Amino acid sequence: MADLYAGGELLAEVVRNAVVESRHHGSVVVLDAGGEVAAWAGDVLGPVFPRSSAKPMQAVGMLRAGLAVRQAELALVAASHRGQAVHREGVLRLLADSDIPVSALQCPAEYPLSEDARDEVVRAGHGREPLFMNCSGKHAGMLRTAKANGWPLETYRDLDHPLQRRLTATIEELTGEPVGATGVDGCGAPLHALSLRGLAGAFLRLVGAPEGSHERAVADAMRAHPQMVSGEDPAEDDTRLMRAIPGLLLKGGAEGIAAAALPGVGAVALKVDDGGLRARLPVLAAAFGRLGVTLPGRVLVFGGGREVGVVRSVW
Repeated sequence: MADLYAGGELLAEVVRNAVVESRHHGSVVVLDAGGEVAAWAGDVLGPVFPRSSAKPMQAVGMLRAGLAVRQAELALVAASHRGQAVHREGVLRLLADSDIPVSALQCPAEYPLSEDARDEVVRAGHGREPLFMNCSGKHAGMLRTAKANGWPLETYRDLDHPLQRRLTATIEELTGEPVGATGVDGCGAPLHALSLRGLAGAFLRLVGAPEGSHERAVADAMRAHPQMVSGEDPAEDDTRLMRAIPGLLLKGGAEGIAAAALPGVGAVALKVDDGGLRARLPVLAAAFGRLGVTLPGRVLVFGGGREVGVVRSVW
């Protein structure tokens, strides 16, 4: 059972016979439509690394710096894709449209996260490649933005690069707070620590922005093309929930991070401290329940190939 209470603990799974399997600890904040804190648990003001939940904000920064792409490709810039054919082809288009070689990508060489896509590229004779890495859309967008401004491509990941300075400023503006710390994300790009309160506020600003704004453009692209944000696998929460809930903007991140917002309703940001993912969806559903919105938050536990339990939030 995922139990998040005022002391900040998030207890994870309890199977049907009530035997506790494991425990997770974490924090969550719920904002109402006006941006005020409606509910919270744990530390929602201290800095955490938002991982890939920062990508929509980075995409806004790229648009502000002159990135011009089609809507589906903008969704891919904000994505943690699964390396499926539609994602690989989209990244190649992003690069080819600006005559940028694939070799310019500086994200790590990886296999696709999708098992089917991995098998497909292996059968085709490929090994690990930067193109397949789940952040290659973001990196392609960074390269496109740098080239549009005449900035160096070779150093686009450097913190003092003009592109990264623009992205940092955008993140601080959207969250309404200075970054708490700066590190390096798994893809090699800079990663800024933020509060969950600031992260939720940024997502609320994206969905509440007027049409024609860069913030709204990113939100609309992700919601119109959720399959580009994550993937078509049935277990992909970002894709599935954005399709199920009209207007929902959702972006998960590694290590138990998720941020989401609904226009006119509110926003949620959460962090599972140990990085476990099973508790993330039930707590997200419980948080939106505080706002009167029902999300499908059922996560099953399997043993020996059969259902033996369920992860539930009792917060």
